[in-house]
Amino acid sequence: MPEDDINNDLTPLEASELIPELPADATPEEKDLHWFKYVYQGDRMKQLTVRAVFMGGILGMFMSISNLYTTVKLGWAFGVAITACVLSFVIWNGIRLAWNGLFPRKLSMMTILENNCMQSTASAAGYSTGGTIGTAFGAWLLIDGNHVSAWTLTPFVFLVAALGVFIAIPMKRNMINHEQLKFPSGIAAAETLRSLYSEGKESMQKAWSLLIALGVGMLTAFSRNYPAVVEVLEDVDKSPSWLSKMVENHFYVPDLIAFPSRWAGMARYRLDTFGFEPSLLLVAAGMIVGLRVSLSMLAGSVILFFFVGPWITAHDQAEMAANAAMYGWEPYEADPDGYLGLFYPVKWALWGGTSLMVFSSLTAVGIGWKTLVRAFTRFGPGGPTTSAEVEAMSKIEVPTKWFLGGLIPLGLALVVLQYFAFQMNIFLGVLSVVMSFPLALVCCRATGETDTTPVGAMGKITQLVYALVAKGNTLVNLMSAGVTAGAGGSSADLLTDLKSGYVLGANPRKQFLAQFFGCFFGTLIVVPAWYLMFPNKEVLESYHPPAAEMWRAVAIALTEGINVIPETARWAIVIGGLIGIVLPLIATLLPKYAKYMPSAMGLGLAWVVPFQNSLSFAIGAAIAWLWLIFHKRTAEKYTIPIASGVLAGEALLAAAIAIACTVIGLIWASA
Repeated sequence: MPEDDINNDLTPLEASELIPELPADATPEEKDLHWFKYVYQGDRMKQLTVRAVFMGGILGMFMSISNLYTTVKLGWAFGVAITACVLSFVIWNGIRLAWNGLFPRKLSMMTILENNCMQSTASAAGYSTGGTIGTAFGAWLLIDGNHVSAWTLTPFVFLVAALGVFIAIPMKRNMINHEQLKFPSGIAAAETLRSLYSEGKESMQKAWSLLIALGVGMLTAFSRNYPAVVEVLEDVDKSPSWLSKMVENHFYVPDLIAFPSRWAGMARYRLDTFGFEPSLLLVAAGMIVGLRVSLSMLAGSVILFFFVGPWITAHDQAEMAANAAMYGWEPYEADPDGYLGLFYPVKWALWGGTSLMVFSSLTAVGIGWKTLVRAFTRFGPGGPTTSAEVEAMSKIEVPTKWFLGGLIPLGLALVVLQYFAFQMNIFLGVLSVVMSFPLALVCCRATGETDTTPVGAMGKITQLVYALVAKGNTLVNLMSAGVTAGAGGSSADLLTDLKSGYVLGANPRKQFLAQFFGCFFGTLIVVPAWYLMFPNKEVLESYHPPAAEMWRAVAIALTEGINVIPETARWAIVIGGLIGIVLPLIATLLPKYAKYMPSAMGLGLAWVVPFQNSLSFAIGAAIAWLWLIFHKRTAEKYTIPIASGVLAGEALLAAAIAIACTVIGLIWASA
C-alpha cells in the first residue's frame, strides 16, 4: 500500500501500526506534515456532533460535583477524560441497543473521534470549572464567613475557565506538535479509546492488556478508598457495627506507608508527608513519562528531604512556631529530642520549586522563540507555504484570530467583573489577566512532562506578587490568584485532551470548540452545587479542607508583605530561578549532553509535590526501563497500554467513588 494512503483506507488502529518513524532532527514543519499525512483522519468520520457535546456535557456536570468534593476534601482533583470515555461508550451503546430494538430509525455508534470530542467537553465541564471555587472561594468563605454572591461567582468561574482554553491555543502547536511532550493522561485516554474500538489480533492483545491493567487499577482505587466509603455509609446508616466489621475483615491499602523521619537525618517530618504511597496511578504515569524527568523528580525530593530539610529544621527552628503557615509546622508536645513540632518541607520549598519551574519555562520560550512565533502564524516561516497539505492543515488548527477574538473580550470582562465585585482597580485586574499567560505556560509544560499540574504553586506566585502591589487586601490577593491558577489548570486540561486527539488523528479546531462548550456545562452545575454542599463556613470547616486552608493561610500571611516569607525561602527563590535559567541554556549550548542533564521541570516540581509522588514516578520509570532492557519486543508493545490501563482504572473508580459519596451525602443532607 502506498504511504500516501495509510490514513485513508485503514482504521485508526491499523493505520497507527504502519506510520513511518519521524526523524529525530525533523523540523517543526516536517513534524506537522508527517502528522497530517500519516495520522490525521480528516473528515472520514464524525467528530464534533450534538450528541457528543451533550453526552460530554452531562457526564462532565456530574463529574464537576465529584471534583468539587475531592478538591475540598483532599485538595486534589481527578482527571475526567478517561472516565468519560468509558462511561460514554457504555451508556451510548446501551441507549443505541434499546432504541434500535423499539424504533425503525436506527442510531449509529459514536465514532472514536466523536468520543474524543465528547471527552473534551466532559473534561472542561468536570475539571476546569470547580478548582477555583474549592480553593480561592473556599479560602474566602473561611476568612469572611460569608459566600460570594452567585451573581459574581457564576461569571467568574466561566470566564476563568474559558480564558484558560483560549490561552492554550498558541501552546498547542508548540508543546504537542513540535516538542512532542508526553501528556501521559492524554496518551492514556487515547489508548483507552483505542481499546474500546479495537480490531485485529495485535490491537486486541493490546486491548486485553489494557483491560486487565484497568482492573488492577480499579482494585487499587477501591482498596484505597474503602474507608471513605465506609465513613459516608456510617454517617447515613448511623449504626456502624456491620460496617466496622467489614473494615476489620477486608483488606484495604492505606493512604501512605510512612518512612521514619530519621531516615532523612534529624528532621522531624509530618507522617503524611514522607513515605511511599501505595497507589499505582503515579507509578503508571512514571512509566509513560520516562527516566529523565522521573529521576529528576526523585533527585529533587531527595535533596529536599534528606539534605535541605534537616538543615532548615535546625536553622529555622525558632521561626517555625512563629510562622507555622510557611513551614507546614504543627506543634509536637513532650518531644524527647527537644523539637518544637513537625515540619512539612514542601510548604517551605514550594517558593523555590515554583521559581525554578517559572524561570526554566520562560528561558525555554526565550531560546525557542522562533518556534513560538510559528504558533501565531500560518505554517511557516522556513517551510513550504504553498503545498496542498500545508494549506489543508492550516484550516484544521485553531487560527490566531480565534485566540485574539476570545482573549480580548474575556480579559476585559474579567477586569470589569473584578473591579465591581472585589473593588480591584483596573491595573490590578489587568495584571491578573496578564500573569495568567506565563503561569499557564508553566502549568502546561509541567503537565506535558510530568502529568502533574502545579495549580496551587502558580496561585502562590500570584499571591506573592499581589502581596507587593496590593498589600493588606486579602480578597484581592485570593481572587487574583484564582484567576491565574484557574486559567492555568484549564489550559493544561485542554492540552491534555488535545494530546489524545493528536494521537488519534482528530481535528484540533473541532476539539477546541468541544472544550469551550464544556465550560458552559460545568459552570451551570458546579456553582449551585457549591452553595448546596457547603452552605456556610461551619460545614466547610467540618471537611478540614487542606487546599482552602493553605490558600487562606498564605493570603492572611502575605497581607503583611513579602517579609513573611522566611529568609531561607527567599534565598531558595533566587537559587531556583538561577538553576531554572542555567539548565535550559546548558542543554541548548551542549545539545549532545542534553539527554544527560536533569529536567528543570522535574527538579522544580519535586519541591512542590510530596516525596511519595516523586518516588512513585521514579518506580514507574524504572519498571519501564528495566522491561525495555530485558524484553524489548513486549515492552514496546505493552508498556503504554498497561500503564494507560492502570492509570485509567484507578482514576475511573476513584472518580466514581467520589461521585457516589457526593450523591449519598447530598441525598442524606436533604432528607
